[in-house]
Amino acid sequence: MPTRRFNLLLVRADGTRVLGLSVPRWTLAVGIGGFALLALLAICSLRFLDDYLSLRSQRQTLIALSLKFAEQQALIDLYQRRLRDLRAEIDGWRQVHAKIWAPFGPDVGPASLGPGIGGRTAASPLDGPSESEGAKDELARLSGSVKQEGENLRSLERFLSRAGKLLASLPSRWPLRGPINSDFGIRPSPWTTNAEFHSGLDIGAAIGTPVHAPAPGMVVFAGRLPEYGIAVILEHGNDTKSLYGHLSRLHVALDQKVERGQLIASTGNTGRSSGPHLHYEIQVGGEPVDPHTYLWE
Repeated sequence: MPTRRFNLLLVRADGTRVLGLSVPRWTLAVGIGGFALLALLAICSLRFLDDYLSLRSQRQTLIALSLKFAEQQALIDLYQRRLRDLRAEIDGWRQVHAKIWAPFGPDVGPASLGPGIGGRTAASPLDGPSESEGAKDELARLSGSVKQEGENLRSLERFLSRAGKLLASLPSRWPLRGPINSDFGIRPSPWTTNAEFHSGLDIGAAIGTPVHAPAPGMVVFAGRLPEYGIAVILEHGNDTKSLYGHLSRLHVALDQKVERGQLIASTGNTGRSSGPHLHYEIQVGGEPVDPHTYLWE
């Protein structure tokens, strides 16, 4: 049976024959099939290459996101540590405030201590808000607590501003420095065998030692007293007075206004005295009190 063949004829544009070729029909079929197979392989290869490049890009993106997540987690951990430090600092403020207000009683201090804060700063994804939401809530509570403590500080500042004027008027400074020869209270009498009440401090000092006002005040007495010899009495306000006895010289006059630290007299040995010294006495409401309770400096 004769084999079917295809005749291929190549001619020029002017019709001149260039080549004539006769090939079996199966050869052409094989060629077309091979070309189709090659085309399919090329398409599959391109598809696989595209998937590979996409996966590679996604892998690089995942690595970058993992690094960024690690950095953000480190920042969150640092943020939470700082929140804990701030909570501890605010608790310290509250303790300091309580110590300052305590001597003045509960009616003087602020009405409340403000909202408390604490607990976790992040929750499990299974039972509550995300870490960022927990941190936001914690920050909101912390901000409210800081605001409340700020108001407490301003209230304390106003109170101390008023109290400071009173404290500045108290005789809290030593009129002079020297040994305490006789303290406030019951003591053996230097004149008899009996005990007696001593209403002030006897501070040892050589004759002529300067005596300075421990607080601002007004001279309400400057002269001689039977027990104290040459003496000065200062009125400091709030029914508080200070007395200085056994002096040798006065440097102030009656009704003179004096400032804290001003020279008012010189020590001596006048009046009922067994030796040179200063008798220093503080009176509140006309009654002597222990000067040690006023001496801060």
